[in-house]
Amino acid sequence: MEHPNYGTSKSTEEHLVDDTFINPLPRTVLRSNTPILLDGEWRFALDPDDKGLLESWHVGHTYTSTAHWPGSIEDHIIAAREPSGNAAWQDKVVAWYEREFPLPAMLHRDGVHSMLQLTFGACGYETRVWLNGIQLSTIEGEQVHLGEYTSFSYELDESILKPINRLTVRICDTMDADQPRGKQESHIFKRGGIWYQTYTGAVRSVWIEQVERNRLRVVSIVEDKLVRFNLTTRIHDPGFYTIRLKVFNRKQDGTEPIATSDFPIRLENGQKRQRVVVEVPDAQLWSPADPHLYRLVAQLIDAQGYTAEIETYFGLRKIESRGSFIYLNNEPVYLDGILYQPGTATYEQIKLHIHAMKKLGCNLIRIHIAGVDPRIYNLADKLGILLWVEVPSPHQSTVISRQNHREELLRMLALIENHPSVVIWSLYNEDWGAEDIASNPETRKYVTDTFHYMHIEHPQFLVVDNDGWNHISHEGRLRSDLLTVHLYNPDLSMWCEKLDRMIEGELEDVTGFPLVIGDPFFFRKQVPLVVSEWGGFGFAHYGGPRAAEERAKKIKAYKAELRKRPLMGDIYTQATNIEDEVNGLIDAETGELTVPEGLLSSGSKEE
Repeated sequence: MEHPNYGTSKSTEEHLVDDTFINPLPRTVLRSNTPILLDGEWRFALDPDDKGLLESWHVGHTYTSTAHWPGSIEDHIIAAREPSGNAAWQDKVVAWYEREFPLPAMLHRDGVHSMLQLTFGACGYETRVWLNGIQLSTIEGEQVHLGEYTSFSYELDESILKPINRLTVRICDTMDADQPRGKQESHIFKRGGIWYQTYTGAVRSVWIEQVERNRLRVVSIVEDKLVRFNLTTRIHDPGFYTIRLKVFNRKQDGTEPIATSDFPIRLENGQKRQRVVVEVPDAQLWSPADPHLYRLVAQLIDAQGYTAEIETYFGLRKIESRGSFIYLNNEPVYLDGILYQPGTATYEQIKLHIHAMKKLGCNLIRIHIAGVDPRIYNLADKLGILLWVEVPSPHQSTVISRQNHREELLRMLALIENHPSVVIWSLYNEDWGAEDIASNPETRKYVTDTFHYMHIEHPQFLVVDNDGWNHISHEGRLRSDLLTVHLYNPDLSMWCEKLDRMIEGELEDVTGFPLVIGDPFFFRKQVPLVVSEWGGFGFAHYGGPRAAEERAKKIKAYKAELRKRPLMGDIYTQATNIEDEVNGLIDAETGELTVPEGLLSSGSKEE
């Protein structure tokens, strides 16, 4: 899978740009070309009877409303039904968007080396796109793109381009519980409590840019002082090429690379994956204390010497679970974490939140089953913050939901596997989308197979099978790199009692469900223990204190108890308030802390 955030032309890291510059595109790199942003006012129409396809609205339709892209369908419904708009939809929503754009100027109008590409930062859940009435297919060959959390692209055939072009988009979403949706409501879970209003449709920017006809993307994986680069080439002109990789320190004196290597290769039409390895001399590791980054220049050179180039960056780091410890770069690390649900926060607000979480003393952020603006990963790489990411969950366990879950996982991996800050993945959370995990061998087999796939194809991550409880044991071996537990109780003494029982190896009645299922599992400190959710003080169901001063006092007491015990991490719930969950420590609008700085830090405690 080629992800449009990588590999189509020369790029510049966001954090190398002046701090006053704001990246207008929701992607992880900045390219030296000039993208044309198609955000702004679009013509808009709801299609409540879903007749637009039958009536060929993509050929011509009279729109009576407008909507701002990006923006959610929910907001656009309100605007279209003024003055008594209601964003709620209970089964299915279909909306159409349309606008014109002029033909962009290109550096190579002969089409020999360049083409135009249309990219959606995120849109969905089901998206169809037409250009001048002709339906487009994504780079992967999809006429209907499924998914709403990651970007997708279309290469534009010059034969259908005109001086003025009409772009038409049909978006459809449903409350289908088989669909990955995280904590948005569905037919199974309705809005209220921890379940949020849907937020779907045209939720991120859309843009056009010039890209190379023959190009590559690159993903780096660290193996000691060797860096394994997984390259994906996309070729329209088959022939002999040279892949040239140049490695630089992110900030260095002089222009000579610290490592370079050529790889001659014959490439056929289409996409091809190729692994190559480069040795980095005197390698400097990436860590929260020293987030050292390297710059990579990857070139694809054809037989005539024409070069397509991309710049990206990578960090050298290794994360491992060995015995009862988590090791980062062969040193034990304790995860001082916090749960983060950005919801509808803008990227500028997300930046404020992340800086505030660092002030709290966190070295890890657990991004809770949500699709987020991908620029968050670059920011974490730069600041030295570890990230724990999760696949947005479906809401029921079926063959279809598991297939959708896997496809969402693969889309996310294509987007963020390159970032040193991303260290942990959760496949599921609290059985959401895998409710029969304790009773259905097929569900356990899917989770186990996916765990093994991640270990083989993406060994740079730790993987949690089902966070919180009901971890899978097969033949007495845990199919999770961490034994995690969600432990909520407003009574400190009762909470500590359960904590101690878990540490002693008890797996029943520690949390809401058995901690391990499947074959018998005997805990003998052979896997790290992490309390991956605790606190929630302020959320009504957990009965915690609402006043900020009292909440801070209670958090400090709970944190002290955690650090007295042989754990390897804890995740406080949560960073900011969102809908009914008013247990945040950071003002969602301003990024200001409502509790003292350093509250979640372990300080200088020795492991």
